[in-house]
Amino acid sequence: MWICFNNAFVSAIENINNPNMLVIRARHKDHLNNLFPDATVTVTPNRDYRYRIDVTKQEFADMVSKNIMNINYNNFKKSVNDNDLHDLYAKFWTLHYSYQEWGKGA
Repeated sequence: MWICFNNAFVSAIENINNPNMLVIRARHKDHLNNLFPDATVTVTPNRDYRYRIDVTKQEFADMVSKNIMNINYNNFKKSVNDNDLHDLYAKFWTLHYSYQEWGKGA
């Protein structure tokens, strides 16, 4: 699962050794620190996502829920202060818009 926060972009997958745990992966360490400030970040330089943490599914659900309850903007991209992350989301938005247009007949 990919999730776009206004201060982080992460990928969540099930931990293959423990189905109650998730591996939360990010391309920037700060993104994990922004969401889980007390977590120990593991660096995996030869993997597709360089930074990872392990959390329970409940911890992740609680963090996502808290972020949802704290939404206080009416334009997501304008709420992103990190310029690089904003540019990533703008490109993502453009790709999704194209996907929508391709599927108009569906």
